Amino acid sequence: MTPTFAKATAVQATGSHTYTANFLSEWCIGSVTHGGVVTATLLRVATTHFSSTLARQNQPHTITLHAEFLRRTRIGPATFTVRDMKLGRQTSTIHITLTQDGREEVVAYVTNANMATESGLTIQTGWTPNPPPPAPPVDLARLAADGEDANWVVLKNLPHPKLRKAVNRVRIHVPRHGQARPNVIDEWLRLESGERFPAEGVGFVSDIWPQMLEGLVKRQQGAADVTQTVVRKSTGTNEGESKNESELPWLWYPTLVLNLDVKKALPPEGVEWLHVRVESKHVQNGRYDYEVIIFDEAGDIIALSHHVAMVLEGTRNTAARKTDKTKTKNESKSKI
Repeated sequence: MTPTFAKATAVQATGSHTYTANFLSEWCIGSVTHGGVVTATLLRVATTHFSSTLARQNQPHTITLHAEFLRRTRIGPATFTVRDMKLGRQTSTIHITLTQDGREEVVAYVTNANMATESGLTIQTGWTPNPPPPAPPVDLARLAADGEDANWVVLKNLPHPKLRKAVNRVRIHVPRHGQARPNVIDEWLRLESGERFPAEGVGFVSDIWPQMLEGLVKRQQGAADVTQTVVRKSTGTNEGESKNESELPWLWYPTLVLNLDVKKALPPEGVEWLHVRVESKHVQNGRYDYEVIIFDEAGDIIALSHHVAMVLEGTRNTAARKTDKTKTKNESKSKI
């Protein structure tokens, strides 16, 4: 049986400022723990820390997270070490270091507050998504039961499912009539296990969607194929023919930096559905950006997220890691 999201992100306190987790194979991309699972686990550490060691602060809600992914995480145990950086009346900030086998792999700053008691200036700016999102699901209960309704359909047959295992842990529903633009993805998500998304689930959802870059690559190659066809017809040659889709290499998209700005707390019981809008603005030299906006069923913004990531061959994901016996002078370099 596939482990639940709760189990995949569970943490245990081993001291006032140390916690452990166990990253599971079923929630990985290749041999690397999915970045959204890591982010959700960081949020779980923060939640646990603020409900125990820092309980007197009465700041149960994470409002910002900044994470730097220094090296690849892996399946197995991980240790989280917390430093209390600033304890304040309205907000408090902690620093979390994730280590495995003595390697610092992820570092993060997390700021908590009490969203139920905070007050201050609130203004409606008039912002709306551009392009406008598709019409929402007509019936979420039917969408959950049947996988489709008049406007949305569950996404099936995603590429490399045996490698991108974490993506199989959610049911992704996309617009029946296609996305608004090639660089934009709208999706409605629910956990495959039937669990409700807890507060930490926002970290997972901020990093889960069908990879638009592969569609953009195909689109670009399609344009190139048209050009090559014209060349072949004019020259009588067969040079420049493109590979079949099945021959295209598996690509890996490791996150370098992930930022999260939480606008609205989820209810204590969690939510079944979240609507996510993802947009990429520029891809150059194997480095790209993602802007992620997470909405609840009512259309309220739950969180904003921004990523800087890389595009690498999949073999970089599964390559052997350095061990104590094989360390070199360059051991401090990232393994990405």
